[in-house]
Amino acid sequence: MINFRRITEKNFDEIIRMSRPVDEHFVASNAYSLAQAWLYREENDVYPFAIYNDDTAVGFMMLDEDLKERCLVLWRIMFPEKNTGRGYGTKAIHQIIKLAKESGKYDFMILDCAPENERARHVYEKIGFYDTGEIENGEHIMRFDF
Repeated sequence: MINFRRITEKNFDEIIRMSRPVDEHFVASNAYSLAQAWLYREENDVYPFAIYNDDTAVGFMMLDEDLKERCLVLWRIMFPEKNTGRGYGTKAIHQIIKLAKESGKYDFMILDCAPENERARHVYEKIGFYDTGEIENGEHIMRFDF
């Protein structure tokens, strides 16, 4: 079962070592993401998590919330190649959607997707995200309404 855990001294090295192929540029490294989370820590709205399948770390996710806009942002999601195609991403996003709805704090969720990242775009659309037509830093903004 998919679950989310804080990044701690216990799982830090394992999460940092997770990576995508070097020729793929769709997502920043987990180390870079954790540095950004630290950078924005005073705003208390950026949340990095390790994604686990039962007790095995399988990926990384970072969320950002905008309570004024009632929006949850899926800022980063990353699975090493050995963990792709196993449904972990779909299950993790479904779980985040469920938790976000239950919290009552958000009306919608957004993420961005590189236009050439067809695999991710397919997953997001299958879940129910749609392209808003907005482009930010060359990436398409996708939205899921609760």
